[in-house]
Parts: sequence; C-alpha cells; structure tokens
Amino acid sequence: MNNIIVYLEIEEGVVADVSLELLTKARSLATKLKCKLEALAVGSQLDGIGAQVFQYGVDKLYLADDARLYPYTSLPHTSVLVNLFKEEKPQIALMGATSIGRDLGPRVSSALFSGLTADCTALEIGDHEDKKEGKSYTDLLYQIRPAFGGNIVATIINPECRPQMATVREGVMKKEIFDANYKGEVVNLEVAKYVSDSDFVVSVIERHMEKSKSNLKSSPIIVAGGYGMGSKENFKLLEELASVLGGEVGASRAAVDAGFAEHDMQIGQTGVTVRPKLYIACGISGQIQHIAGMQESSIIIAINNDENAPINAISDYVITANVEDVVPKMIKYYKQNSK
Repeated sequence: MNNIIVYLEIEEGVVADVSLELLTKARSLATKLKCKLEALAVGSQLDGIGAQVFQYGVDKLYLADDARLYPYTSLPHTSVLVNLFKEEKPQIALMGATSIGRDLGPRVSSALFSGLTADCTALEIGDHEDKKEGKSYTDLLYQIRPAFGGNIVATIINPECRPQMATVREGVMKKEIFDANYKGEVVNLEVAKYVSDSDFVVSVIERHMEKSKSNLKSSPIIVAGGYGMGSKENFKLLEELASVLGGEVGASRAAVDAGFAEHDMQIGQTGVTVRPKLYIACGISGQIQHIAGMQESSIIIAINNDENAPINAISDYVITANVEDVVPKMIKYYKQNSK
C-alpha cells in the first residue's frame, strides 16, 4: 500500500512545530494503514533534519537540498512536491495550514487534480459506502474541519483521487515522540531532476521578520479577555494577573476586532490554538469559533456576568460576576499567597 508523506516546514534549520505535530498524527495513521511514514524536507543545509524527525517515527526522509531552495518560494517547492508525488504516488499528503502551506497545498493539489481539505482539526481513517453508485471504500482519510462559521463539523472524504491532501493548523494536534531511538532511511533527491531552472525566476533579496510578542502556544497559563472587558485599559488588569501567575494574555476575536488587543493574541478558529494547564476566560461569551481554539485546556475558569454564556458549559469553574470586581481580588490574593 502506498505511503503517507508529510511536508516539513523549516526555518533556519529547525523543523516547525506544526510539522512535528503532523508527524505524530501521521505515525498513528500509518500504523493503522500498515504503511510507511515518509517526510520531505526542501531547503538548504538539511543535514540536521533527520535527527529532528526520525524520533517521531519517520521511516523515510526525502531531502531536496539546494541553496536556491531556501528561503521558501512557490514555484520550486511546488515542482519538487508535484514531481516526487507523481513518482512515489503517496496515498496521503499532509502539510501545515500556515502561510507556506496555504500557498503550497492548493498549487500541488491543483497540479495533481487531487483536491485539498484546508484547516482540518482532526484526521481519522474510516470506510465509506456510496449507495447511489453502489461502491464501498475502505481505509479512507476522514478530513474533519469546522464549516459554516464553526456551526457544524464537516467530514470530507476523497474516494477516487490521490493523494488525499489536507492542511492542519498549528497547535490542533499533540506533538509526541514515537521512539527516541527510531532510525529511518535518508534519500537525497537530485534537485535538477525535480526542478527546472525556470522555477527560480523569483529570488528573495531580503527578508524582514518580526517575531511574535506573545508566546501563547507554549504558555502553561493563559488569561484571555473578550469583548466583555469593555476597553483596552481594562486589558491591563489581565496583563497584571498574567504577570502574577507567570502566564500570557490572550484575546477573543471580538476583543481584537474592537481594538482591545493585538492580532497575535487572538485565540480561536481564526487565531492560535492553545492547550494550557490553566485557561482563565474573562468577559468571553464563548462562541464556537473561540472554543475551537482553547477547549483542550486542562482547567478552564470562566468569569462572566452572563450566567448563560456558552463558555460556562465547557468550564470547570464559573464565576458569575463583573470581571472588574473579580480580577483585582484575584491579583491581590495571588500576590499574597504565591511562592
């Protein structure tokens, strides 16, 4: 049976977390399908990639190493994937739903006439029966994602075309080492065989990259504010509480749209997906789009003056009161009692 392949995003020689999360999921899918897990790295100076990914259960690592392939540009990376997929015929191809994946995925799927499901939140293996056509399919990839603004969860299948392609957002899946001593095979691709000189018509002259000011994805404690905070000034209360607890401040989309918080603080379907040990939701009603980005939190505390707020249904503790009254008391208590 044909294998599963994951496209690795690499920045300065380091494999992106979203790619490692995909390898973790793809390893379990490959085990279920009794096939091999493969990974593809396209870039320059890729010698250290194997050490980073083999422990996630990669059986074969393809390296397309050429100075012209880093940093990412659309045409050469697309050519490598399209030509390799034609050669190897993987049954499933996965990549992150990042700015790169959202550019690369549609180009590759269009060239291969394979279709693509974007922004998946879950991937499973299952069967399907097409009663109209009288056909049965086994071991299809269930590509699961929210649809209609998060009001339903759609399961999308691709019975006929291959590869079955999907992009997955960062933070949606857990990153777990499969076996620290796992060793796979390295295959060095002859880049000239996969990419033509005309693909390098665009070259990157300069890059200006600003790192995110917040570190929501890896923070064990998040204090998040919604539209119910009322103002940008009130968000300073949350910053103080987060500082006392040693956490980070997040926000709902409504708070970001209202100008209370920066966009890189946004948590939810159109922001960052987080899974902290403690999530304190302040003035957040809990629309499905926000809940999709934080429902995996270990403990959720909701502070809201609406006792019927949707977020209360998934919270471990609910404080029905005004945020402006509760948060200062929490700050005072934690200052007195924290080690």
